[in-house]
Amino acid sequence: MPKRAGVLLLILSLSAFAQTAAPAASDPQAISLAAQSLAALTKGTAVADVTLSGTATWIAGGDYFSGPVTLKARGSGQSRIDLNLNGFQRSEIRTVNGRIPAVGWIDASGAHKGAEHNCYTEAASFFPALWSLWNTSDSALSATFLGSATYNSARANHLHFSRSFGANAQFSDALTATDVYLDPKSFLPLGITFKAHPDVDALRDVPVEVRFANYQNEGGVMVPFRIQKLLNGGLVLDIIVQSATINSGLSDLDFTIQ
Repeated sequence: MPKRAGVLLLILSLSAFAQTAAPAASDPQAISLAAQSLAALTKGTAVADVTLSGTATWIAGGDYFSGPVTLKARGSGQSRIDLNLNGFQRSEIRTVNGRIPAVGWIDASGAHKGAEHNCYTEAASFFPALWSLWNTSDSALSATFLGSATYNSARANHLHFSRSFGANAQFSDALTATDVYLDPKSFLPLGITFKAHPDVDALRDVPVEVRFANYQNEGGVMVPFRIQKLLNGGLVLDIIVQSATINSGLSDLDFTIQ
């Protein structure tokens, strides 16, 4: 199939996904581990939103940029990262308006909309307590336990998640597949992996990984105070969290792309 035809079919499948989803089966061990991880993360606390503040280092080739960072998330569908690195400012936003997801960024040249095909993995990949993956009662979500694995030199329980696109299931794994690695003792996530795709080429995969360390208890919620993002296996963003605020009452205005 020609690439342009494949992209067109993908766009049609995304529209269908917003309206229909076929039931997906999850295995009992995966459901149990997901429940234990959510319990370890929140300890029963209802989490509506979070704001993390700290410092970040952005690595671009051989160049390093550092400065303040603020990360915000609301529910499982909205997130925002604001970077101010050596005077270079950039905001990355994921949001849901009704049932239509959007992704974009804001920099010195203005606001930019990204491709919808990058909206079907976790919006707040940096904050595990708000992941939609823990909602294993979602009939469109499939969770599978893949056994014990070595992740970043540590032993981990490996979970694989994907969502069904109903009649267009051929694109489900390509756009929604997410792997989570849990510490076998604490059940806290050590990392999450998924794939992004260039805006102009939804059929090309870009491996993304987010690693977590130094969890601390903030108001009953376990927050990772070290967050690292990797693209194609290389470190691109290293964040040291200095403060965390849970349930401050963030609104849709905090996640506007304009």
